[in-house]
Amino acid sequence: MVPGMATSPPAPDAPPARQVPDRIHRRRWAILSTLMLSLLIVVLDNSILNVAMKTIATPAPAGLGATQSELEWAINSYTLVFAGLLFTAGLLGDRVGRKKILLFGLAVFGAGSVLAGVSGSPAELITFRAVMGLGGAFVMPATLAILMNVFERDEQPRAIGIWAGGVGIAIAVGPIAGGLLLDHFWWGSVFMINAPIVLLSLVAMVVLVPDSRDPHPGRMDPFGVLLSVVGLVLLVFGIIKGGQLADFSDPQVVGTVVGGLVVLTVFVLHQKRSSHPSIDISYFRTPAFSAAIAAIALVFFALMGVSFFAVFYIQSVRGFSPLQAGLLFLPLAAAQLLFASRARLAVDRYGARAVCTFSMLVVADTMLGLLLLNEETPIWIMEALLFLQGAGMAHIMPPATVAVMQSLPREKAGSASALNNVFRQVGGTLGVAVLGSLLSTSYRDGIEDTLDAVPGLPAAARHAAGESIEATLGLADRMGPAGRPLAAAADDAFIHAMHVTALGSAAVALVGALVSVLFLPGKMGPAPQAAEPLEERKAGAER
Repeated sequence: MVPGMATSPPAPDAPPARQVPDRIHRRRWAILSTLMLSLLIVVLDNSILNVAMKTIATPAPAGLGATQSELEWAINSYTLVFAGLLFTAGLLGDRVGRKKILLFGLAVFGAGSVLAGVSGSPAELITFRAVMGLGGAFVMPATLAILMNVFERDEQPRAIGIWAGGVGIAIAVGPIAGGLLLDHFWWGSVFMINAPIVLLSLVAMVVLVPDSRDPHPGRMDPFGVLLSVVGLVLLVFGIIKGGQLADFSDPQVVGTVVGGLVVLTVFVLHQKRSSHPSIDISYFRTPAFSAAIAAIALVFFALMGVSFFAVFYIQSVRGFSPLQAGLLFLPLAAAQLLFASRARLAVDRYGARAVCTFSMLVVADTMLGLLLLNEETPIWIMEALLFLQGAGMAHIMPPATVAVMQSLPREKAGSASALNNVFRQVGGTLGVAVLGSLLSTSYRDGIEDTLDAVPGLPAAARHAAGESIEATLGLADRMGPAGRPLAAAADDAFIHAMHVTALGSAAVALVGALVSVLFLPGKMGPAPQAAEPLEERKAGAER
C-alpha cells in the first residue's frame, strides 16, 4: 500500500466479520447434535413419565399406588426445583464456564434418574425427581447458551429451530420408549433408560463442546433464589391442595396461595433493588422480550395441563396399553419435529407477530376440538387434533426463543437461556397444578353422588376414591361385577372433567394469542452487541 493512500471502505455486500473462531465454526453442527442429545434426556424424562403415570398410580407391586396429588408432585417436584435454580445455573455458567456446568448437570441428572428408578414409595419418587430437577436446571440453560456462542447470528434462527425440533424428537421417542419399557419391565425402567444416554452425552461433551463464559459475569443472588423457590413452592402447593380437597376456599389453601404470591412479590421487589439480581428486571422493558417470554409460558401452561389428562383418557377411559398410548402421542411429536426447524421460513415472510398469533389460535382451536372426545369417538379425531396442536407449537417456540435470545447480547446467553427456560418450566408447572386441580375438582364433583350411593363405603375410602379416575376404577375392580356401574360413572365423570379442563386450556391459549398480536415484533430487530454491567446501566438511567 502506498503511504498516505486512503484505505477503501469494505464493499457494501461484504459479509460481517465472523465472531466464532474457525476451529469451532467448522464443527458447529456436530456440537449442536451433542447439545440436542443432552436436551433429549431432559425432555425425554417428562414425556416418558406422562405414559408411566397410570402404572405408577396402580397399587404395588405393579406400581406405587400414587394418588392424583402425588402424581402431580412427581411432575412438579422436578419442575419447581428446575425453575427455581435456572437463574443461578445460568449465572454460574456465565461465570465458571457453560461446559463445566453442563457436565455437572448431566452427572446429577443421571444419578437422580437411577435413584428415582429404585424408589420404594411415592415420597421417595418425589424426592429423587427433585434431584433430577437440580441436574436438569444446570443442563438446559447451558445447551442454549453454548449454541448461541458457536453459531453466527445469521445461522442462529436455523440452529434454534433445529434445537426446538429436538424437543419434538424427545416427545416422540419418550412415550414410545416408555410404552416398550413398561410392556417388558417394571415402572422404574422409564427412569433407568436415562443412565446410558447420560454416559454417552458426557463423553461427547468432553470431546466436542467448547467452553465459554461471560467476561463480565454477574454476582450470585442466594437470597433471591431462596425467595423464588419458596414462593413457587407455596403457590403450587396451595393450588394442588385445593384440587385435592375440591375446596379452594379452605383456609389452608387460601393461606398457602396468598403466602406464595406475597413471597413472589417480595422477590420481584428484591430483584428491582438488588445490585446483583437473579433476574435483571430491566430486560422486561423491551416489549418483544416480555411478549416472547409470556408466549412461551402460556403455551406450555396449556400444553402441560392437556398432556396430564390426555394420558388418563387414552389409558383409563379408552383402555389402550402404555405402548399404544405412546404411539398415539406420535402425531404431536411428529408435527413439532417436522415444522420446528422450518418455522423461521414463515417468520421471515410474515413476521413473528403474525406467525405466533396465528399459531396460538390454532392451539386454542385444538383445545376446543378436545370437546369432541368421548368414550366412543374415533381415535383418528384425537390424532388429527394432536398433529395440529404440535404444528401450532412448532411455530411458536422457535420464533419466541429467537426473540428472547437475540434481545440480549451474546455474552449474556446464559442469562437469556435461563429466563427462556424458567418461564417455560414455570408455565408448565402452573399448567399441571392449575389445570390438574381443575380436573380433580371437576371429576370429584361428577363422581361424588355415585360414590355416596355405594353401600358400606367409609368416608375416608370414599374421599380417596373420588380423587382420580384411577382410584375410582381401583375401587370398582375390588367390588367385582357390582362395580361395573361405578366404572361407567367414572368414565362419564372424567370425560366431563376433561372437557372443562380443555376449555381452561383454550382460554389460556387465547390469552397467548392476544399477547402475541399486541406486543411481538413483526420482524426481529438487531441484537445488542455488547452488554453493560448492571451498575453502569442503572447509573445511565439515573443520569
